Amino acid sequence: MANGSFTGSAAALAHLTPRPTQTLFNDNYLALADMDFTQQFLPEVYEKEVERYGNRTISGFLRMVGAEMPMASDRVVWSEQGRLHIAYDDVTVASATSITIPAGAGATNKNLIGPGDTIVIANSTGLTVEKAYVSAVSVAGSGVATLTIAGYAGAVTVTGTGNVKVFVYGNEYAKGTSNAGTSVDAAFEQFSNKPIILRNKYNVSGSDTAQIGWVEVTTEAGTSGYLWYLKSEHESRIRFEDHLEMAMIEAETAAAALTPAAGLGGGTEITGSDGLFAALENRGLVYTDADFGTGGDLGLSDFDAILGELDKQGAIEENMLFLDRSTSLGIDNMLAAQNSYGTGGTSYGVFENSEDMALNLGFSGFRRGSYDFYKTDWKYLNDATTRGLVGDIEGVVVPAGTSTVYDQMLGKNISRPFLHIRYRASEADDRKMKSWITGSVGGNFTSDEDAMNVHFLSERCLCVQAANNFILLKNTAA
Repeated sequence: MANGSFTGSAAALAHLTPRPTQTLFNDNYLALADMDFTQQFLPEVYEKEVERYGNRTISGFLRMVGAEMPMASDRVVWSEQGRLHIAYDDVTVASATSITIPAGAGATNKNLIGPGDTIVIANSTGLTVEKAYVSAVSVAGSGVATLTIAGYAGAVTVTGTGNVKVFVYGNEYAKGTSNAGTSVDAAFEQFSNKPIILRNKYNVSGSDTAQIGWVEVTTEAGTSGYLWYLKSEHESRIRFEDHLEMAMIEAETAAAALTPAAGLGGGTEITGSDGLFAALENRGLVYTDADFGTGGDLGLSDFDAILGELDKQGAIEENMLFLDRSTSLGIDNMLAAQNSYGTGGTSYGVFENSEDMALNLGFSGFRRGSYDFYKTDWKYLNDATTRGLVGDIEGVVVPAGTSTVYDQMLGKNISRPFLHIRYRASEADDRKMKSWITGSVGGNFTSDEDAMNVHFLSERCLCVQAANNFILLKNTAA
């Protein structure tokens, strides 16, 4: 009989010899050519998640500089004190004996200078200054006030149209005067803001919850451990908490009410809210410079200009600088250039100033004039998925302290941090940070949906009080 051979799969796998233990031999493994639905060995799996981006959350700024307080209404209103002294910077001097004070809003006369007042008159640059006596005041029908003046040194020579500066420094009356003085009501400005509703959710199907998979993580809060399928829920919560702060920083009030997104139900309009940047653009100080904080171009002249404006606003002496990386390094370079200690002006700031040990090329604070500044990096301006993606905002100067304002709801003066958050809350519902679960998974049977939905909601707004004490640092480079 002729010898034959088998060519089937049994013969092809005859070289495999099973072993009773999980031990590797030269005849008990499957090659990929043997079985195309698996691999030779299971891959080596790292169960610990790699922290590729470090601490990814950007929240914390408002917790450092402000506070959170409840409110029951859908709008918060506060009043801020006005200037104490009387001054105008858009005056017209038509002749040596006549000054025109412009009208205020509409046709309402806002002139507060009366007969007998003594004034300082300066040209548009403020470098040519004269003094005069107001002998008469007449109000034209348009609401514009015309002052008759007499210069102490003769004819007034400062002239200009709409750009002359005037302020009252006192008054003088003759003997036996009657009807003296000008009544001036205390000036104040009223501001308001409204909360916005922020929502988000995380959804996981019932089938996915039955597929157990553990991941070892280190959270942004610093805790470590294992998370099951709710790892994504955990990150959704962190993302939502970041959005709570980002919305307070970036929110804008709509010029006209916007139509809500289709299919979401609820109200009929979206109005927005005033965030930090919007409030500072409208009511605060904005310092713009094409090369501010570009690592060496920043000089004391930039800061001196800022200090000069703070003086005009009567700002408090202690301020915090929240900066992006470029501006922070620019300030470090500026300060290092002022210190002549050591070779080449280098200052050794740690290990008892030993140059053999370490260099400290950073500064956490400094004093210039009568102002103290404490500097810190603001992660929100550096992160590639937030303002670090844009680059127009380089930092914010925030006053360290509180402001005294008149609270319309309480009916009295109160002290509040310059920055603080108001959130909706009452005995029935606290909307500071709500979280609830719907669906049919996890023992929470609220619907026939085979899923678990984790909902997040908050209703809040930011109050920026005394915005004239803040400075928004902007880059105007093309």
